[in-house]
Amino acid sequence: MLGSKIETLLAVAEYQNFTKAAASLSLTQPAVSHHINQLEEELGVTLFVRGKGSLMLTPEGEIVLKYARRIKALYGKMETEIDNSRKQLTKVRIGITHTSESNLITEVLARCSNADNNFSITIITDTINNLYTMLDNYEIDLAIAEGTPQTSSLHSLMLDTDYLVCVMSKRHPLASRAMITLQELKKEQMILRLPTSATRILFESTLKSINESIDNFDVSIEVDNIATIKDLIRKELGVSILPQSACMNELRKGKLVALPIENLSMMRETRIIYEKDFTHMDLLEEITRIYHETARNYR
Repeated sequence: MLGSKIETLLAVAEYQNFTKAAASLSLTQPAVSHHINQLEEELGVTLFVRGKGSLMLTPEGEIVLKYARRIKALYGKMETEIDNSRKQLTKVRIGITHTSESNLITEVLARCSNADNNFSITIITDTINNLYTMLDNYEIDLAIAEGTPQTSSLHSLMLDTDYLVCVMSKRHPLASRAMITLQELKKEQMILRLPTSATRILFESTLKSINESIDNFDVSIEVDNIATIKDLIRKELGVSILPQSACMNELRKGKLVALPIENLSMMRETRIIYEKDFTHMDLLEEITRIYHETARNYR
């Protein structure tokens, strides 16, 4: 059982009220106060201060809460691994990026789950940095994202390579071309991902490597959602720089056109990322196998 003081801290932080926390834990209010006082004495810090009608975490309390959440996640993972040691893996939490959400990954994961009726997958979409944090906190079991993690605690397996391309409407005057030049691209209204996205960062860093700048391009709108960008492109409201994998369905159906940019190669790897203590390597092999089988249908 998870430590009672940790459970109490998490409840008080959630409800910001001793009485409500006590009700959620089926404890008395004095018992909750006692647990918090014990923690404060053991750690030598004040965890909460009283605000207007509620309790507020102190800066030290925020630190303790961060680790309490990690302890809870680790405890849950321990219980899951003990359970899985007695039987096959039945549930896995997988984090994906917004780019992965727009390509084959969700279909592949659904096929993995459908292949075994005793196996279920929970998919969580977030930024790469947030996915790394969730892996470190054991809030997810795997992540599928672009690039290689820069930390020794995380391992990865390459799933595929991907390229950034110029995506435009099939009715665009340049749609029949084999490629587009940078000078031609500068004349286009561009719909780009946000500056913090991995796609945008790769595009801008590649421009910088050839002494170019995003400031020389007509960026008319910035959008976080890839599906929205593709919809705007179909309506001929601009062109974009997107991963080719994020447009495979539209490209196959002829709804969009993707052109490489002359003398500008923007390649990156899509990887399955996991903590070094992850043990179900057979799942990684299955995801990889189904991914390549599915990808062949789009090529």
